[in-house]
Amino acid sequence: MTRIVADWLADDAAQSVCRLLTDAGYQAWFVGGCVRNALLGEPVADLDLSTDALPEDVTALATGAGLKVIPTGIAHGTVTIVAENIPFEVTTFRHDVATDGRRATVAFADNMTDDARRRDFTMNALYADADGTIADPLDGLPDLHARRIRFIEDADQRIKEDYLRILRFFRFHAWYGDPREGPDADGLAACAANIDGLKQLSVERITSELLKLLTAPDPAPAMSSMAATGALAQVLPGADAGALAVLVHVEQQGGLAPDPIRRLALIGGTPEVALRLSKEQGKRLEQIKTDVSHKEAAYRFGASVGMDRIAIEAASLGQEIDPNRAESIQNAAQQTFPLIAADLMPALQGAALGKALKAAEARWIASGFKLTKADLLD
Repeated sequence: MTRIVADWLADDAAQSVCRLLTDAGYQAWFVGGCVRNALLGEPVADLDLSTDALPEDVTALATGAGLKVIPTGIAHGTVTIVAENIPFEVTTFRHDVATDGRRATVAFADNMTDDARRRDFTMNALYADADGTIADPLDGLPDLHARRIRFIEDADQRIKEDYLRILRFFRFHAWYGDPREGPDADGLAACAANIDGLKQLSVERITSELLKLLTAPDPAPAMSSMAATGALAQVLPGADAGALAVLVHVEQQGGLAPDPIRRLALIGGTPEVALRLSKEQGKRLEQIKTDVSHKEAAYRFGASVGMDRIAIEAASLGQEIDPNRAESIQNAAQQTFPLIAADLMPALQGAALGKALKAAEARWIASGFKLTKADLLD
């Protein structure tokens, strides 16, 4: 019998939510990412529960116990119970009635197996009760132990239910798969056969999945497989992930944390057009791609952007980061232009003043930040 032992499971809040349901005669099973990650020894973020209780019953029980209830997705059977400031997403067992490749029409089910069959991968169809005992209705444990990302039952059918599962297949392989074994052959073939379905997805969903994939410690093998199926070209035309493995090595050698925007800048295409980046993400991508020297980029935008640029350049050339260049980037980021407008006034005013300051700054940058105030005024 497999069991999980985890701090979040032993926590009073988790145990009280489970008792809330089981004391009333209902089932209470943690499911999905929290169970999967606990078994893999990975961090757990979200706590999801499945139950045979209907949403209105869950709501009544939680309200009666003085707990806050949020109807986050009540039409689809989901309510969020907040216990000791911890959110628990509680969803009634469901099965799909109809799907269109983007969303599903669901009906409530009364058993775990039906609920498991509507999920995407076998490792996500693992359930754990309040004492950590695992229920594995679809034989997902062997796949999880082998770090094999395998679609539940028929891969083609699972993808046609929601074409986002193509991107999830590669994202999960990047985070949880065994790169030595490569992706599951049936899953890979089904992804390749259904890439046209990606056109049905919103740009927001595609962007979210791609950024999560690129945040993995080493997304290169998954991205290579994704490119081979044509899925990468579908969501990011013109992108080339060929140098991504080198960039990952460069990042590790240079002590840089995995960063999806840096990696997007490397693989190219036009992510600022094809994806829906946040304002901050778009600004950073633009800064990395700005046509100025690496030192000037560090001076204007900060050391992190300067390091992004030399890392991308090193990866493109198949090299490692030169420690001297890294030091020069840090130095550039700390520079302060020695002139201010008052230094050129009253001799210069208005547009002429701005033009002179800009020219002086360019000379100062070109000198490697060595020209002094006196040099610039001479």
